[in-house]
Formats: sequence, C-alpha cells, structure tokens
Amino acid sequence: MSGLLDGKQLLITGVISESSIAYTVARLAQQQGARVVLTAYGRPSLVRRVARRLPAEAPVVDLDVTDDDQLATLAERVGAHLDRLDGVLHAVAHAPASCLDGGFLDAPWPDVASALHTSTYSLKALAVACRPLLHPGSAVVAVDFDASRAWPGYDWMGVAKAGLEACGRYLARDLGPDGVRVNLVAAGPLRTLAARAIGGDGAGFEQQWARRAPLGWDPADAEPTARACLALLSDWFPATTGEIVHVDGGHHMMGA
Repeated sequence: MSGLLDGKQLLITGVISESSIAYTVARLAQQQGARVVLTAYGRPSLVRRVARRLPAEAPVVDLDVTDDDQLATLAERVGAHLDRLDGVLHAVAHAPASCLDGGFLDAPWPDVASALHTSTYSLKALAVACRPLLHPGSAVVAVDFDASRAWPGYDWMGVAKAGLEACGRYLARDLGPDGVRVNLVAAGPLRTLAARAIGGDGAGFEQQWARRAPLGWDPADAEPTARACLALLSDWFPATTGEIVHVDGGHHMMGA
C-alpha cells in the first residue's frame, strides 16, 4: 500500500523533543514514505538523540535561522543527504521573556527585533536558503497560531505570528512562478515547549479552548496538526498557496 508521501524528501525544522509538532510531522512523514532531514539549533546532540527515536533515524544538520553563514550553506549541507527538496517545514519561533506574559508595552526593541527575526523573517530566509533544492511541485509549510486576535500572554509573539502570516502570502506570491507552494497551519494550543507562553494560565486556557471549539480540542495530541502539515506537503493540494489552514477544533470561527 502506497503512502501519502512516497518518494518525497523533506527538511523539517523545529524538532527539540517528542512533544514537538515537528517531531510528529517527521514521524508521520516517514510512516507515509518520506525521507526526512532534521535541523538542530543550540543542542544538536539532543536533536540527534530524538532523531534516533523516529521510525528511521534521520540525519541532522545544524541551523540557526538567524545566521546568514549557516543559511548560505544550508542547501549544500542538506544536499549531502538529499538530491532535492519536495517539502520544507518551518516550525521555528522564539521570543525573549520580556516580549511575553504582559511585557508588550515594556519590551525593548532589541528583544522585539529578535522575536521578529527568529519567528517571522526566518520563514523567508529558510525558503530562500532551500531554493536551490526546491522544484515545481515543492511545498513550504509553516506552523502558525491564530494571529487575528490578541491572546493573553502572547504579546509580541502574536505580532510575530501576524507577520508570519503576511510573510507566507508574499512568499507564496514570489515563489509561485517557480511552482512552489507556501501555506500555513494554524494550530490550537498544544503542550509543546514553544507554546508555554500562550494563554498565561495554561490549563485554564486549554479548557476554555476545548469548550469553545465545536469539535473539542486535545492539547496533548499533535497528530491532527501534523496530518494537516503532511497533506499540504503532499501532492493533494497542487493549486493551493498563500492559505492558512486552521487545525483548532473550529475555535477560530466562533463568535464571542
């Protein structure tokens, strides 16, 4: 029986633990027939340890998405493992503590700039770095969180995600002539390291989300989000680009 991603070759950023959305994407991608390369930032030995827990151990390349030198050599380093890229997952976000949890009015520009560089501009930077390996039919998918409203505690990361959504549209416009699709998946709150700043009160925010979402919501289950990423990385959305797919139980469309 063939898999959704048979023969596909993917670069997946953002794996730091088995709770990462990116880890679930990598695991399901391999189960669906894809070859996967992971990137690591800061703690490559940790990512390599996590990579060994996948169905098939995946190669790991170092990548700081804010480092121009590493971006300049990314295609060459990934090319040592894959001869092309059919898909790229952007699952990178970070903001200094000053930019979160009520710090919106006080966060200094250098910290805000760091958040925007890592969480927003990096989508463009990653796509351009991978461009030599992309081809007509390739897909770039970014993990998002609904930026249409102000969330408690999210502050400048919310602004960064709004920028990420706009960046996705412009990137889709400019890579479209190359036949490359760019889409985002806006997930509900999941229990990952990156999501700890969302909502301030943690469990209470998750419970409110689950009550409000028509389909309910399980913050411990990253598979629905990962499956949406896989679908967009596959050939099943050949004419869809610049889109934001919400995987949040329907929370985003409910009125107050």
